[in-house]
Formats: sequence, C-alpha cells, structure tokens
Amino acid sequence: MPLLDYSFLSKILPKAKIKKSFRKAKQSYLNRVRLATSLFFFGMGFCFSTWASRIPDIKSMLHLSEAALGTLLFALPAGQLVAMPLSGKIVTKYGSRNISILGLILYAACLILPGLATARRELAAALFLFGFFGNFCNIAVNTHGVYTQQLFDKPIIGSFHGSWSLAGFCGALVGLLMLAFKMSPLQHFIMAFAFVMLLLLTNYKFIIKAKSKQEEEKSSYSFFKNPDKTLLWLGIICFCGMASEGIMFDWSGVYFKEIIKAPGALVVLGYTSFMICMASGRFLSDILVGKYGAKKVLIISGLVISFGLYMAVLFPYLIPCTIAFMLVGFGVANVVPIIFNVAGNNEKVPTGIALTIVSSISFLGFLIGPPLIGFIAELTSLKYSFAIIGVFGIFISILVSRLKIFQ
Repeated sequence: MPLLDYSFLSKILPKAKIKKSFRKAKQSYLNRVRLATSLFFFGMGFCFSTWASRIPDIKSMLHLSEAALGTLLFALPAGQLVAMPLSGKIVTKYGSRNISILGLILYAACLILPGLATARRELAAALFLFGFFGNFCNIAVNTHGVYTQQLFDKPIIGSFHGSWSLAGFCGALVGLLMLAFKMSPLQHFIMAFAFVMLLLLTNYKFIIKAKSKQEEEKSSYSFFKNPDKTLLWLGIICFCGMASEGIMFDWSGVYFKEIIKAPGALVVLGYTSFMICMASGRFLSDILVGKYGAKKVLIISGLVISFGLYMAVLFPYLIPCTIAFMLVGFGVANVVPIIFNVAGNNEKVPTGIALTIVSSISFLGFLIGPPLIGFIAELTSLKYSFAIIGVFGIFISILVSRLKIFQ
C-alpha cells in the first residue's frame, strides 16, 4: 500500500490537528481504494452481463438452433477450466494488482470477439478466449478483494460481490437500450469495452500492490502434492452454494412457466426477484457478518436456501414461489463472499492459489447443477429436481458447523 506524505501539515497545523488530518486523509484514501476495487468487480460483471444480454441476437445472426447454441456455449466454461490451473500461480507470481489490470483489459477486449464472429467455429474460439481471460480476471480481482478487506477493521468483501451482481442488472438494462436503438452486438460490445476501459483508467492507480515475500516463496505450492483439506471443504461448501445459484439462473424462468403457469411477462418474476435479493443480500452481508459472525451467517444462509427451494416445491403458486425465490437469493448471497474471504486468508497457501482451488471446485457446482436439474426433471419432474437440490443448503449448514476454521 503506497505511503502518503503528510509532513507538510507540520508547518501549518498543531500536532493534535495533524493526527486528526492524518486519520481523515488515511480513511479517505482507504475509501478510494475500496471504491476502485468495487468498480473492478463491477467492470468484470458488466462484461459478462453484456455478453449474456446479446446471446439471442448472436443466435439469430449465425442461424443457430437451440442445440447448436447450447453446444457452442460450452466453449466459455471450457476456456475457464483450461485457465484454472494457471491463473492462481500467475496471480501469485506477478501480483494481484498487475493481473487484475491486465486481466480486465483482456477480458473486456475479448468481449468484442463474439460480435465479430461470422461462423460457428469463430464464435467457439471467441467464447473460449472470453472464458480463458475471464478466469484470470476473476481470480486476480477476487484476490485483490481479499487484500483490500485486510485494510479494514469491518467486513466489506460482500459489497464487492454485490457490485458484480449490480453490474448484472446494469448490463441487462444497457442491453435493452442497445436493442431499442437497434445497435448490433458488435457496436454494443465495442461501447461496453470503452466503458470498462474508462473505469479502469480512472481507478487503476488505487489498486494496491500486495504481494508478500512469503507468497513468492509459496508460489510453487501444488494442491495435488500437498492438499489442504480445509480448502477442499470450503470448495465443497461453495459448490453447494454455486449449484443452488446456477439452477436459479438457468431454471427459474422454466419453473415459473411450467410449474407455476405464470402468465405472460410474469414468467421472469422468479428470476428477477432472485437477482434483486441476491444483489441486495451481498451488500447486507458485511453488516450481518460484522454483527453475528461468518459462522452464524453461513449456517442460517444454508437453511434459508433449503427453506426457499422447498417452499417453491410445496407451494407452487405465484406469490409464495416469488417469496421462495427471494429467500434463495438472500441465502446464496452470503456463501461466495464469505467462503472466498476465508479461503483467501489461509496461512498455508497463497491467496491466489487458494482462491483458484476453491473456485475450481465451486465452479463445478455452477456447471453441474443446471444439467443435473434437467436430468432429474426428465426422470421425475421439475418439482422433484428442485427438492433434491434443496438438500445442498442443509449440507452448507452442516459442514460450516463442523469446520474448525469457523470456530
């Protein structure tokens, strides 16, 4: 963290006022660092939501069937999976600051590539690169979020993830605006790139340097040679949370259409209520953790996830199910910020590598959850598949209550 020079104050202020001015200047600087970190999270989320908002247009432009689109969309997580073994070590070696800046530039630049695609193989390559550099950006920015949290006495990391969720709303709204003005995906993506670069240029100076000598010495750490069981369990907890989150992203609309029989535009009510509560829940997470502690918040969050999913199964009506999806949103909101912060402060493993391990395991939940829902729904029904995923929330509560790291 850069040091500020306050020596000039001694010439114009008494000692008491110097101390007071120092505290104010220091707090002002820390608040600016926090804002910069939040905006990096926002920029990362804005890139992803911008791409997601134009998927239907890309589908139409390339004349893709649902099956063809589904197959091509796997290129994005494939890129993320390929990057995972590398990202943690590179972030540890070169520092979260450098990779956060470079990663966000490349992530935003790769956003343009799907807009340039004129054939399926070009779109697949574009999405692979988008996912590849997205993973580097994700690990670096989350690592930096953990470092920034260490500068503050109160919990703030939930607000960073809240910024990512808020960017999801903003990206979707901008997408609607671009459609209203009949902007092509390429034009939209270029404008989004310019916006993210503006965020970066106005904030990169406040992205702190935080790479210790101890981390350099541990940069060769290998999970497979010397597995850390705590990180494994943290990853499993996050897996359960991300699986629950993933089914809300992919299946909430289908649930409202097929099970709730919601009329017309109300089909999106479940997804919208979930997203609003997840975003607001992440901003509230810091207050709750500060007041009740991470352990209590996670245990209750797990129970709230399960209660929400089972409420949706037992009361498949518009209002009760909307409330149920809101509860799921509040529940999953706390899981990733708290677990990432705990993992990032692991004393045995560098922050970047620790986050890579946990996010790799949890990411499988995000990938496996939605297809698992479809498979179970095919064998039984969509209601039963939601009931089975509801067990994951209970798993979160049980695992958190038993892990010593939360004592």
